[in-house]
Amino acid sequence: MMMLMLIGPHNCDIVRGLTPSFFMIGNLEPEENVMENSVVDQIARAVNKLGWEVGDSIVVEIGGTQVSGIDVGEEYNKKWQSPKGTRKYNKDAFIVVKNLNRASFEPSKPMDEFSPKHKYSK
Repeated sequence: MMMLMLIGPHNCDIVRGLTPSFFMIGNLEPEENVMENSVVDQIARAVNKLGWEVGDSIVVEIGGTQVSGIDVGEEYNKKWQSPKGTRKYNKDAFIVVKNLNRASFEPSKPMDEFSPKHKYSK
């Protein structure tokens, strides 16, 4: 059932077809798909697609950040500079979800023999 809700003063001429800005059109009936595309639902679909299991060790990290590495001293321009170690999140920052149980970490192995095709000198 669609319902028109009046949320403000009644000083608009509705009879002449003028719809005031304080009218909201909404649905008061419960819907099955209200949370269909929520972040949690999207993550659950991705986890199922990847075959992750309930007991897996999951880590959530934030990417797209920057940390100030310059010591600016006591007096600095607060608009353009920030103290050393300050973390800023970029506008396009993103969330990384890692499954540590599925990470195939294999350290690099030393070469058997170093014989480059070009001349090498120390």
